[in-house]
Amino acid sequence: MGHDRARVALSVRASAPAAELRETVIEPSGGVTSRDLTDFWQYRELLWFLIWRDIKVRYKQTVLGAVWALIQPLATTVVFSLSFGRMVNMSSDGLPYPLFALAGLVPWNYFAAAVNAGSSALIGNQQLISKVYFPRIIIPLAAVLTPLVDFAIGLALLVAALFWFGIVPSPHMLWIAIFMLLAVATAAAVSLWVSALSVQYRDIRYALPFIIQFGLFASPVAYPTSAIAPGWRGVFALNPLTGVIEGFRSALVGAPTVTSTVWLSGVAVVVLFVGGLVYFFRVQGTLADQI
Repeated sequence: MGHDRARVALSVRASAPAAELRETVIEPSGGVTSRDLTDFWQYRELLWFLIWRDIKVRYKQTVLGAVWALIQPLATTVVFSLSFGRMVNMSSDGLPYPLFALAGLVPWNYFAAAVNAGSSALIGNQQLISKVYFPRIIIPLAAVLTPLVDFAIGLALLVAALFWFGIVPSPHMLWIAIFMLLAVATAAAVSLWVSALSVQYRDIRYALPFIIQFGLFASPVAYPTSAIAPGWRGVFALNPLTGVIEGFRSALVGAPTVTSTVWLSGVAVVVLFVGGLVYFFRVQGTLADQI
């Protein structure tokens, strides 16, 4: 099954007296090809089917259902408000600290859930991969898009928090769609890399929870970028989520400021995503054999 690497020799005897041997070699491509994109488009309905399947599994036989998508950011916001807001007196760029923390947690929680699901998606669907052909990239992408349901619930909570603190949402909130697109691209990029690597190196899944936990404090969720020393802000901006979270917050209360931090984070997202895409398509032909 699957085996994109094949070598086929065709012997063709011409009508002329001398026989000619012609050899055709079929080998896997070294990156993304138009055939890969065509296959992905032809199987797009499978993507929506897998998303719907994951949504039903996520909320099936749960007592609170979608309420869990509210409990997690609320509980973490309370912890951050007590520890960073009151005890440390962390700056919040003029916003009430609970609102500041919640605005960072909503996109961060989406990213963490998407990467957790996407990184193990190939291993979790190994029976499907070994029996049926379809573009393998559909599996991690479906896992990355499924947590958008929880993000929508978290965004509704965030809008309610705006009214609670007396802030009227403005049309500038539409910019959130742009920054969430960057968040989805970041989660997809990381999932493409990790899901493909996890097939070959199974211990990656044990290190991933620690890396995600470290990323929570390496991203401006509980503190603003202005709290970082000026000489380190350029390095800090290479974290793709830095621009996502900063832009997300600024879109809530006014027109987002597209600073150098946002630009650097955006470039990091593009590089990470393109690299993950190329690597995934390069190794997808051997996934069925290794999984």
